Amino acid sequence: MSSRPTCRRSVCDGRRSSIPTIRRGAARRRPRRRGRDREGEPMKIATVDVDVLRVPVDRPYVAAGRAVDANWHVLARVTTADGVQGFGYIVYPRPDLMMAIGHASRELGEHLVGLSVLEPEAAWDRLARRGDWVGPGGLLHCALTPLDVAVWDAAGKTMGQPLHRLLGGYRDRLPTYASDGLWVSLSPDELAASAKSHVDNGFPAVKLRLGKEPTPELEARRVHAVRAAVGPDVRIMVDATESWSLTRARQTGRILQDSGIAWLEDPVHHLDVAGLAALRRRLDIPIAAGEHLYHLDAFRSLLDARAVDVLILDLARVGGVTPWRKIAALAQAHRIPVCGHVVPEIQVHLLCAVPNGYLVEYVPRSAGILKSMPRLERGELVAPQKPGLGLELDDAAVRRYRVSS
Repeated sequence: MSSRPTCRRSVCDGRRSSIPTIRRGAARRRPRRRGRDREGEPMKIATVDVDVLRVPVDRPYVAAGRAVDANWHVLARVTTADGVQGFGYIVYPRPDLMMAIGHASRELGEHLVGLSVLEPEAAWDRLARRGDWVGPGGLLHCALTPLDVAVWDAAGKTMGQPLHRLLGGYRDRLPTYASDGLWVSLSPDELAASAKSHVDNGFPAVKLRLGKEPTPELEARRVHAVRAAVGPDVRIMVDATESWSLTRARQTGRILQDSGIAWLEDPVHHLDVAGLAALRRRLDIPIAAGEHLYHLDAFRSLLDARAVDVLILDLARVGGVTPWRKIAALAQAHRIPVCGHVVPEIQVHLLCAVPNGYLVEYVPRSAGILKSMPRLERGELVAPQKPGLGLELDDAAVRRYRVSS
């Protein structure tokens, strides 16, 4: 008997088709690997657990006009019938709606039971449809993210591959920059000392916040203080935290043009796409934005308007790994590099998986619940090489910081 594919007649025009007939017998003879049940089906989720954690910070600070004394987490864990467990989480430095997000994740998580961790796209779509009455975006995406990350973590563990390789494997490390402890509440001298400490610890770049000072000249003084402390070779990024009007952003940007900053982030409100585009045209500084956006259409509008030079993706807001990949691909089509917002231990996997991954923002808000963080080597953050996220929860810390389950 011929081993060539069997041709079928097209139902459209009666012509012969070259589509081969799939012979199921060959598939049955393949050796069974871990992650498949007795019938050969992809492994299924048996249980889902969601906890809310309050992790105190070592030094309280002020960010975006709010006092911060703890990092709040919504932690999700999915366990399969054969015992593989994946976990994921989001983290914000204030409680606000985190209890509500935890409750929403818990309810959505019930609909993961019986689904395969090897089909995260189908799982995400099912949950998004279940919660679409409060979406797209907003609380729904924040509730989806811990579950989606947990499914991807379990998928990587099932396949025996680290997440960055499972998603594409473009590289295994990426340059990083320090962003922790460089808050708007610090004086110029305190800011300079904090930046110098990061550089001494091996970081080749730092990002500081602006938006507090009454004049553009005083804002620039903060940048100059950091530059004097770290020297000419360290890259400095500036985040205005959406604090300025378009006029104020233009005035401050003109003064900062001679400071050699690597980018100006969120100079105006994220919905002012026209304002961002105008600043990009008029200033000789790269414009970065995107961390406040939730869904693909909003990113498309930003990119189509040519409003940014660097796109920032917040994993919690976009809804997890599954939509993150699509937004990164859209940015690549526009020839725009992408960076992550916080959770560097997860973002490093995603950014290493795509050709337009640029820099990893290092803010270790979850170090208190993990046994270790990815290592820094010569200014680059190295993606963990163990399967899945390659991270391990500190179970004692999780129990200690749990406030709701």
